[in-house]
Amino acid sequence: MRQQKPARKISPLIADVSLLLVALGWGSTFIVVKTAVEDLPPFPFLAGRFTLAFLALLPLLWLQRRHINLPTIGKAALAGTLLFLGYATQTIGLQYTTASNAGFITGLNVVVVPVLLAIYHKKLPPWAVCCGILFSVLGLGLMSIQEGFTVNAGDPIVLICAFCYALQIILVGRFAPEVNATVLASFQILTVAILSGLCTIIIPQPHYIFSGYVWFGLILTALICTSFAYLVQSKMQQFTSATHTAIIFATEPVFSAIFAFLLAGEMLSLRGYSGAALVLVGILSVELSSISKSKLKSKTKVIGS
Repeated sequence: MRQQKPARKISPLIADVSLLLVALGWGSTFIVVKTAVEDLPPFPFLAGRFTLAFLALLPLLWLQRRHINLPTIGKAALAGTLLFLGYATQTIGLQYTTASNAGFITGLNVVVVPVLLAIYHKKLPPWAVCCGILFSVLGLGLMSIQEGFTVNAGDPIVLICAFCYALQIILVGRFAPEVNATVLASFQILTVAILSGLCTIIIPQPHYIFSGYVWFGLILTALICTSFAYLVQSKMQQFTSATHTAIIFATEPVFSAIFAFLLAGEMLSLRGYSGAALVLVGILSVELSSISKSKLKSKTKVIGS
């Protein structure tokens, strides 16, 4: 009897490039979100953004409805709770610190992910990954920390965000091979929408306006940076590691700086551009190491066959 061929797997390189596009999308809307929350406070903004994102995924979720079950919903809700805490602390902290500080501190999840994994597995990451982490952290520091760096009131809040994002990346990396990507992404997003809505109702909100710019920000972030982004993450983390994902997501401040220049005319200093280059070097060191490792495995299989 002829055996059925297994489904073709996505290469780690394609998975990493897809995640890089997600980071690009997040970086492109940083200014949009910062401006939008001046009219609409963080919790109502997050509630609107993630509700619209969930509605956008409903047709895909209906097609994958046979994969919906309580264990999958539970895993998605756990990851979604961490995602909510990450977005909430980042958006609130951003009101009490500078954008550059928030960008650097959030980017520290590139360190937190492999450190937490190393503690859990009691094993250091490969040297190429360690180098990638080091370059990325140095780069983020050069990009974000200005002269006379001080600890603002929002900095510790954003630090919580970095840990929440790191744990979410680790959980998605663990759950993604076990469950359907659409179901995992959809119920993560629904969890954030529900929790944000509850906070909007429970916590007294200042006066807010649904301006045209707010609606622009809601629709843009909901479709590109939420429904599409987390669908891609849930799918592509089946084929790459949580550490790779964290390092790739460290490019978000780089893309944020690029779009800040294109949309608002903001320019980085020479130190800032040097930092952006270091982040890219960090990613390339990990990617080139992965490609070399994959080729070595392929050659070993051919020799052993």
